[in-house]
Amino acid sequence: MPINHLATQTLKLPRFAKRFIALILDACLCILAVWFAFYLRIGIWMPLSGVPIIAMGASLFLALPIFIFFGLYRAIFRYSGWPALMTVAKAALVYGIAYGTIFTAVGVEGVPRTVGIIQPLLLFISVGVLRAFARFWLGGISPKNSLVLGMLPRVLIYGAGAAGRQLAAAMRNSNQVQVVGYLDDDPNLHGGVLNGLVIFKPEELSALVNSIGVTDVLLAIPSASRARRNQVLGLISDAKVAVRTLPDLSDLAKGKITASDLRELDVEDLLGRESVRPDASLLKRNINNEVVLVTGAGGSIGSELCRQIIKQNPKTLILFEQSEFALYSIHQELIKKIEAMVQDDLGQSMSLAHALLPKLIPVLGSVRDSELVTKVLDQYQSKTIFHAAAYKHVPLVEDNIAEGIKNNVLGTQTIAKAAIACGVSNFVLISTDKAVRPTNVMGATKRLAEMVLQALANSGLVNHTTFSMVRFGNVLDSSGSVVPLFRKQIKDGGPITVTHPEVTRYFMTIPEAASLVIQAGAMAKGGDVFVLDMGEPVRIMDLARHMIDLSGLEERSIANPEGDIEIEISGLRPGEKLYEELLIGENPQSTEHLLIMKANEQFLPLALLEQKLVDLENLLYAGDAPQIKVALQKLVEGYVPANH
Repeated sequence: MPINHLATQTLKLPRFAKRFIALILDACLCILAVWFAFYLRIGIWMPLSGVPIIAMGASLFLALPIFIFFGLYRAIFRYSGWPALMTVAKAALVYGIAYGTIFTAVGVEGVPRTVGIIQPLLLFISVGVLRAFARFWLGGISPKNSLVLGMLPRVLIYGAGAAGRQLAAAMRNSNQVQVVGYLDDDPNLHGGVLNGLVIFKPEELSALVNSIGVTDVLLAIPSASRARRNQVLGLISDAKVAVRTLPDLSDLAKGKITASDLRELDVEDLLGRESVRPDASLLKRNINNEVVLVTGAGGSIGSELCRQIIKQNPKTLILFEQSEFALYSIHQELIKKIEAMVQDDLGQSMSLAHALLPKLIPVLGSVRDSELVTKVLDQYQSKTIFHAAAYKHVPLVEDNIAEGIKNNVLGTQTIAKAAIACGVSNFVLISTDKAVRPTNVMGATKRLAEMVLQALANSGLVNHTTFSMVRFGNVLDSSGSVVPLFRKQIKDGGPITVTHPEVTRYFMTIPEAASLVIQAGAMAKGGDVFVLDMGEPVRIMDLARHMIDLSGLEERSIANPEGDIEIEISGLRPGEKLYEELLIGENPQSTEHLLIMKANEQFLPLALLEQKLVDLENLLYAGDAPQIKVALQKLVEGYVPANH
C-alpha cells in the first residue's frame, strides 16, 4: 500500500481509534525503552521475563496515566510542533522523577539503579521522535485536501516582527500556503534565520520570485505609516506578485486565523494617502445616550454609520430600511456586536451591562411613507437622524427618473418635515460630489434634496431642528464603487472596464465617510453644507493598473500582448462626468475640524421651492420623463444633462 494512501486512511479513522493507536505505540515504546536500558547497562539482551518484566510493568503503570493527564493523546499529531514537544518533555520529566525514585533512589532487587535514569531518557527521545515522525508523515496530508507541498502558493511575510512571527506560526500548519521566508527593512536581520525561515532584503524580492518561486507576499507591518506602506507596495508591484494583508491582530493573537482569513489588500492602501483621523468629542456629541435613527441603515454608508454609532453608546439606535434582507443583515450584525460588548465588559454584572448597552429597533419601510416616519419618530423620540436612504446608482436613476426624484427628493422632504413636527434636534443628510454642477439625474436629485434642507433651515419656521448635509466623493468598496467591480473582473480573468482613459474621482473609505458624516453633523448650526478636503483626485485608469499589479498580474496591451488582464475602454455612461467637484461656490469656510470645510451654496426660498416641488410632483405622476428633466433643470442651477 503506498505510504501516502496509508496516511490518508489513517487520518480517516475516528478520533478515539487514532488516540488508541497512539497509546498502544507509547506502551510498546515503554517496553522497548526498558529492554534497551537493560542492554545498555548489562551489555546483553535480556529475555522478556523475570526481573525486566517488573521494570516494564512499572513503566506502563506510570507512563500511560501521566501521558493521559498531560493531554498527549488530545493533540493532533500532524499539527504538533514546539509546544507539543514541550508538553512531552514535561510529562517525561514527571515520569522520570517517579520512575527514578522507584528504581534508582529506592531500588528494586535485580534491577540496576542506572536503569531508573536511562529508561526515562530513552522513553522521552523515542516518544518525541514518534511525534515528529507523525507530524512529518501526516502533516501535508488531509482527507479533504491532498495537495502536495510543491503545488501550494509560496509566500513571503513582509515584516519579521511580532505580527509577522504570529502570522508565520498561524500559517505553519496550513494546507493552503507555504511560507518560505521573511522580508524585513531592518538590515541587522538580513540573512538571519527565524524559526527555520530566512529573513531576506526587500530589494531581493524580484530575484526570489525566480530563484525560489515566490508567488505571494503577506503584509505584516501594522504599525507602518501609510507612506511607508505605499513604498512597500510599489516595491512589491514591481516584482509582480500578489499581495494580501494581515487579518485583525486581536484574532491573530487568539489563534483564530487560517490562510483563508487573509484579506485582499486594504482599500486604504489603494488611496495612496493617510486616512482621516476622527475627533472623538465630535463623534460622541449628538449620539452618546441619545436616540438615533439611521435611514438606509442596510446600505454601504448607512450600515457603517450604524457600526460607528453603536461604539458611541447611544440609548437607542433605530434602523430604518426598505430592503428586508439589508435590514435583517445589519440588525443581526449589530446584535452580535452588542453581545461582544457585553462579553468584553467584565467589570460590571451581566444585567447592568445589558441595561447600559444600546437598544436596537429595526423598522421596515420607506422614507416616503409620511405616516410611518412620523409614528416612529414620535414613538421613540429620536433626537438625531442620519438620512442615508437614497437611490445612488447613476445609470439606474438616469433610466428611472421619476422614482429617483420621489425617493431622493420627496423622501427627504417627507422625513425632514416629520423631524420638525416631532422635535428632532439634529438632521444630517448624506450627499455627494455629484450634486455639484450635476450632469446626471442622481446628482441633480441630491442637490435638490440639499436645497430642501437649506430652505427649511433658513425659513424662520424651524425652532428645534438643526439641518445639515455632508458632501463627499466616491466610497471605496461600497456597493457602487469600482473597487469590488475591478476585483471581480480581475478574478474572472478580465477585461477591466474603464469608461474613459481620463476619468478621475475623489475617493475615501467607508469608515472615513461615515466618520465624516457624524463629525460634521455635530458641528452644524443650521443649513450647513459640509465638504471634506479629500486630497488629490484619483485617475481611474491608474487605480485599475495598480490593482492589477497588486494582484501579481500584468496588464495586457499592445506593448505587452503576453500580459494577463486587459483594460477595456467602455465609454462614458449616461450622465457620467470626466471630473467631479466638491464645491459649487468659492471661498469655503474652515471649521473646528481641519479636514472639514463649510460651503456657501445658493438656494431658493422655502415658499417658492415648495411650489416648484408641487409642480414637479404633478409631472412625476403624469410620467412625462422629458418634461420632468426640463423641470429639474429649471430647479437645479448648473444641472446640464450630459446628452443635452
